[in-house]
Amino acid sequence: MLDISLQNFEADLITASTQQPVLLDIWAPWCGPCKQLGPVLEKLEVAYAGRFKLAKLNSDEQPEIASQLSQAFGVRSIPFCVIFLGGQPVDGFVGALPEAQVRAFLDKHVPSPDELEAEAELGEAEALIAEGDAESALAKLQQAVAIDPANDAARFDYVRLLLETGQLAQAEQAYAPVASKAIADPRLDALGRWIAAQRTAATARSAATLASAIAANKRDFEARFELAQSHFAAGRFTEAMDELLEIVMRDKAWNQEAARKAYVAILALMAKPAPKPTANQPAKGALELTGKSAPSTATDPLLDQYRRKLSMALF
Repeated sequence: MLDISLQNFEADLITASTQQPVLLDIWAPWCGPCKQLGPVLEKLEVAYAGRFKLAKLNSDEQPEIASQLSQAFGVRSIPFCVIFLGGQPVDGFVGALPEAQVRAFLDKHVPSPDELEAEAELGEAEALIAEGDAESALAKLQQAVAIDPANDAARFDYVRLLLETGQLAQAEQAYAPVASKAIADPRLDALGRWIAAQRTAATARSAATLASAIAANKRDFEARFELAQSHFAAGRFTEAMDELLEIVMRDKAWNQEAARKAYVAILALMAKPAPKPTANQPAKGALELTGKSAPSTATDPLLDQYRRKLSMALF
């Protein structure tokens, strides 16, 4: 537990909440319900074993912060608790709630032990991938998915690495539980299309045969798409997009826009995942508290180039 003031507000509340949830208890010495709630919160901070950090703010000593938060949430009384995630206040409650209700509130926002363990495994796997140790990374990712099957980031990395290392059957098995979510998740959809490309490549005609067919007829879209799928399957993403773009430029609607959809899938695979929210970059839907603008995100020139190519072909 720590006390929040204007001096440590940024470091110990805003920035700290980008690493773990921080529950801010706004209280006052004269407030009876505050004295009832305080020990409950302190007990839960210990019980949750580091899954959230408890911070306290004396509203008499820090009226500026207390007033801003109260106005943001439309609250006029204390005790008032606000949980900070990703550098922003995202939810709160008022009054000296019983322990069970406080637990229910925390459980909506605080990661479970399994989620924390899975995130740790994912972080170690990312480091192993950067070092080129795919075998050890796969073991870590498999463990992360087993611990927390709902962690789509871990599953994405796991399926992707299986595909990159030529383990199609295992990738299909790992992908199956999230296949139904592909409609709403472009990254999962991209994995599904990569799996399909690897299936197609297994029985595809040779590159020389396909090139001859395309040379004889520029509108042989079946041959061109088959060649693109072979490139896609092997991770030759730019070569695949070059072939797909030729189809899009000549016939956008061919085969229910199969070329455009495959092109977009490759872009999704090449793009880095969105960074986790930081103190200067609030989560979607979060309240603006600090008034700071989000920093610009570095772009990939190659990705930008291929996005422009597709946009020009479509419009």
